[in-house]
Amino acid sequence: MSASKGTHQQLLRELAALVIAVAGESVTMIKRSIPEQALKFKPQQEWTIYLEFLKLLFNLADRLAAFSLPLKDRPDFMNDLEDMVTQQLKAVLSPALGPDADQMEMTITIGNAVAESRQIYERHAFVVTEESPSRADYFRVFGERIAQAVHAPTNASVMSTAALCGAAVIPAMKAAFEGGTQQTSTMSRSQAVEPEQNRPSGTGIGIGNEIKLISVMATLENEEVESRWGLHPRFRHDLSPDEMRELSRLMNRVTRLVGERFATVAFSPNWAPWQQVGHA
Repeated sequence: MSASKGTHQQLLRELAALVIAVAGESVTMIKRSIPEQALKFKPQQEWTIYLEFLKLLFNLADRLAAFSLPLKDRPDFMNDLEDMVTQQLKAVLSPALGPDADQMEMTITIGNAVAESRQIYERHAFVVTEESPSRADYFRVFGERIAQAVHAPTNASVMSTAALCGAAVIPAMKAAFEGGTQQTSTMSRSQAVEPEQNRPSGTGIGIGNEIKLISVMATLENEEVESRWGLHPRFRHDLSPDEMRELSRLMNRVTRLVGERFATVAFSPNWAPWQQVGHA
């Protein structure tokens, strides 16, 4: 086990789960943008789209890692993230693949996706958390690749949906990095101040009580779905006007995605009778 995996185990788990979930939900959003063509999708085509999203998400994680990790630690961290995603994806897909599935094939597939991600996206130079022409071009290239994967190279809806899904994950990834590295720093300071032998047995190191800073809710009334987001009053007070505007812009996009997804679930035959309120 690398030093990165030992130090950032929780962060790696959270990022891997986020990458897998976002890639899956994004495939659903792409299918919704071309419903007639999506009916003809084969599993291999959906898998191709899923891998395209994985490539982008690995690259975004690598770019965001630059804000939180020393340069020398990033290669090991990204290798460990690749291993964690592969491990979690195997667990998710194992029921569908069956006991005779080639586990090594999955490892090779994810490894190839990461290698292609570097070849495709590392040439784009921009600050991932800031809007810029270079960042817009980055997501344009990604949107075009998704459109090619669904055999609709000129479909603007597919390209814009792909770009929106890719950009929407940046705040969540950034929060995961900030929380993970802050917790690691806190743990290191605690261990330095309090020797191991002086700690009561069975006690773990945590970050205190959790406070919900931001919430997103989707509600269903009759046949109308409403989605909205809220902010902790103290958190709002701590933000500058520019930070508040940027947060509002991003959360409005996230809320729209949540509302669209909840509408799909709420109006499905199996869920509609009882699924009245959803949270994200």
